[in-house]
Amino acid sequence: MRTHERVLAQIEENLRTGAWALGERLPGERALAEQMGVSRPSVREAVRVLEAMGIVRTAVGSGPEAGATVVDRPAAGLGSAVRLHIASGTLPVRDVVATRAALETWAVGQAAARFAPETDLAEAHRLLDEMDLPGLSPTEFVHLDQQFHLGLVQLGGNQLVEAILGGLRTAVGDYVTVGAERLPSWTTTCGRLCGEHRSILDAVTSGDAGLAEKLAHDHIWGFYEEAGLASE
Repeated sequence: MRTHERVLAQIEENLRTGAWALGERLPGERALAEQMGVSRPSVREAVRVLEAMGIVRTAVGSGPEAGATVVDRPAAGLGSAVRLHIASGTLPVRDVVATRAALETWAVGQAAARFAPETDLAEAHRLLDEMDLPGLSPTEFVHLDQQFHLGLVQLGGNQLVEAILGGLRTAVGDYVTVGAERLPSWTTTCGRLCGEHRSILDAVTSGDAGLAEKLAHDHIWGFYEEAGLASE
């Protein structure tokens, strides 16, 4: 095992045991090097790897914000990894859709099951109203659509699922935009999608998890089939 890998293993152990908490600033390079009996360059390399993984964030300078800090939402780093794999072009569209449908359907069901009447849905309704505006291009619609769907996923309360679907966001946006351009009538399909969005949100707010899951599943796969993406 190389030196920086030993440093990574020690840092991972400290995070696992709670020696370092979320949002906590890590000791400086010199202190870490002395604690672990390694060189400062090895510590620096390990911290760079953790930053690329989304586990820590770093800031230069000498103030209270300088140095490396454990991020308070570590699952978000997974989104970056997913985006890189999607960008490689090795994953077929159907696999992206299947993963999205499975995770999002579950998350929407969870959102319904745990829905509280005091939940603030102002942003969701704003997005629905904007998607209803006439003349939206597919690109404009997709931007609003993704915000709406991720908002529903957040209501499900699972940070890991949220991170994975956030990582799929670019790939999903790409296939939805391409699919929209193939439709005989974007206006007609856009209206149908808006109606489905409202039905899904209604099912969530009424606490009907089974219906919310079915509507989300049919919504995602329905567009996929209609847009002729099933063979990709």
